[in-house]
Amino acid sequence: MIARRQDSGIRDQEGVAIVRSLGRVEYEPTWRAMQDFTARRTPDTPDELWLLEHPPVYTQGQAGKDAHLIAATDIPVVPIDRGGQITYHGPGQVVAYVLVDLRRRGYGIRELVTRMEQAVIDLLATHGVTASRLAGAPGVYVDGAKIAALGLRVKHGCTYHGLAFNVDMDLAPFAAINPCGYPGMRVTQCRDLGLKLRLPQAEQALTRTLLVAIYS
Repeated sequence: MIARRQDSGIRDQEGVAIVRSLGRVEYEPTWRAMQDFTARRTPDTPDELWLLEHPPVYTQGQAGKDAHLIAATDIPVVPIDRGGQITYHGPGQVVAYVLVDLRRRGYGIRELVTRMEQAVIDLLATHGVTASRLAGAPGVYVDGAKIAALGLRVKHGCTYHGLAFNVDMDLAPFAAINPCGYPGMRVTQCRDLGLKLRLPQAEQALTRTLLVAIYS
């Protein structure tokens, strides 16, 4: 298993949601581990939430168009099996992979996306930052600039992939793409909003708000 540390999450009627803090891990092995976990899980398998960072990488969703990579770069582009277009992951960004059995939760993928967005909105609100959704563009925005991107895959009623929350990172690689397929989309992060959050603090806070949002 790629996890370095395992902590119990919250307990609901179906079982325990396990939180795994993985540190900085390469993208592709982590993606393959999510696929393997989802393929092997049974109706009794507890949900899991993986928190981590990735080295610099662009990921391009199933319907992703090459035209959304708009500048030459040495950063690898990995075609993957989530929805959406192209986005960037890199150090200083908290990535949360949400391995949830929606059949047990009793709601669908659209509701899960809404709940995940709300988790980020609630986290930012505790620091005095007003964030919102943008119609037709999944994610979380502050004054029209994207601070969190979402992309999920559902297989046999179970989800994988998740969200990326910009905390304290180099945003320059976003200039080489149309973020999530939107030309001219501005991107922001906690540091630029005056939030002095270290990555471990942001990871812990995001874990708390996600667990509440998903399992309430």
